[in-house]
Amino acid sequence: MSAKAPPHWHLTKLVNASPHQFALQVSALCIAAATILLCVLVPKMMSVATSSSSSSSSSSVSLPTDSAAAMAGMRRRLGLSSPSTSSRLLAPSSLSKTEQEDLFISLKTSKQFHESRLAVVIKTWFQLARDQIWFFSDAEDAHVQEKTNGHLRVTNCTSSHSRQALCCKMAAEFDAFLDSGKRWFCHFDDDNFVNVPALLRKLRQFDHREDWYLGKPSIPEPLEILDRDNMQRKIKFWFATGGAGFCLSRSLAVRMLPVAGGGKFESVGDKIRLPDDVTMGYIADHVLRTPLTVVKEFHSHLEPQRFLSTERDFDDQISFSYSKYGAEMNVIEIKGFSKEEDPTRFMSLHCNLFPNFSWCPRDKTRST
Repeated sequence: MSAKAPPHWHLTKLVNASPHQFALQVSALCIAAATILLCVLVPKMMSVATSSSSSSSSSSVSLPTDSAAAMAGMRRRLGLSSPSTSSRLLAPSSLSKTEQEDLFISLKTSKQFHESRLAVVIKTWFQLARDQIWFFSDAEDAHVQEKTNGHLRVTNCTSSHSRQALCCKMAAEFDAFLDSGKRWFCHFDDDNFVNVPALLRKLRQFDHREDWYLGKPSIPEPLEILDRDNMQRKIKFWFATGGAGFCLSRSLAVRMLPVAGGGKFESVGDKIRLPDDVTMGYIADHVLRTPLTVVKEFHSHLEPQRFLSTERDFDDQISFSYSKYGAEMNVIEIKGFSKEEDPTRFMSLHCNLFPNFSWCPRDKTRST
């Protein structure tokens, strides 16, 4: 067995070497050290550069290009969320069934309708989801605050029905949803009745972690408008009418954040010069290339409500409405309270769907 080499024998050999040998050995050591540094540092530098690039691109507030939107969609479907996206804005990653507490339901109103429209809403379907429904108005109202347990949100918007006022309130609704952390954002108007159990059943058919824009158009063809970025051409897109209600998944809402979050929704409405529901369709369908999924169970005041009574089962319908044309009321035909007691027919509808409420008549065959 060979004798054990003394400590530091490599250094002793290097010191006693000739000048030519000494230069060669020093060069070899430098090359080895440089190789080790490159192997260690380069991967770290690439990782930092990639992270920086991802953070920079995700923080951009410019309108997404088609390729960017496609890449974002592919990342989501592969479960690769952006590292810079706030966890507050991401829905739970589990596959648990959507429950009622996962919904954020907003209802747009105005001070002038607090008594005439909100009273029947609060008495009826608001009681089905008191913790999930929020009212967005333009004025404080102590009575409404008391009846809704503080669920009246007062915006800085005007009480007019202008597109600016409508977009202002929608911006407040959208931002409130983002802050809520809920899975689904569903918007309705103060002349809607919402069958909350039917709404929940419908939403359970869709994955909130994917991009979904659910609603019902009020026109037979896509809306065609001038492209404000290029006035020489026109663009087409579908939009869900706000009078029937619509829902957005959290995944889509998060993608909309750079375009519409933080009050930017108003700016988009100003750009295309159209009201809130059309602006929502413009962003979802045209900008982010998320097509409208038609839900036929949504109904607006633009439809003849009487046809719902004969063509469909009320239990499966999600939203209802009413309107008045001269002396004629456009309402569903249903037995229950008298027309004087219940001109909107919402109380009669509510008791038809949920007869166990204490104020519902035991004999539901009262005057129609």
